[in-house]
Amino acid sequence: MNFSTDPDAESPLQFPCRFPIKIMGRQAEGFEAHVVGLISDYTGTDGGIEVSRRPSTKGNFISVTVTITATSRAQLDHIYQQLSASSQVLMVL
Repeated sequence: MNFSTDPDAESPLQFPCRFPIKIMGRQAEGFEAHVVGLISDYTGTDGGIEVSRRPSTKGNFISVTVTITATSRAQLDHIYQQLSASSQVLMVL
């Protein structure tokens, strides 16, 4: 049995790695900048952020995929918590 306290030791990911985060929200001006800003708080200036967007069929919602260079499981956990806490974000995958 492994009782490691290092969450990276139990992760199937090998860090650092490229990791996409899909965020969905209502189509509104500034939504993309908002989610990128939240993520940037945890990636720093060298986060290698790539952004793609896709509006819903009727244009009411938007899906923003932000791909980062993840450095740890803790970093990803913080990002997901921050995004989930935002009132502008409807879903994070």
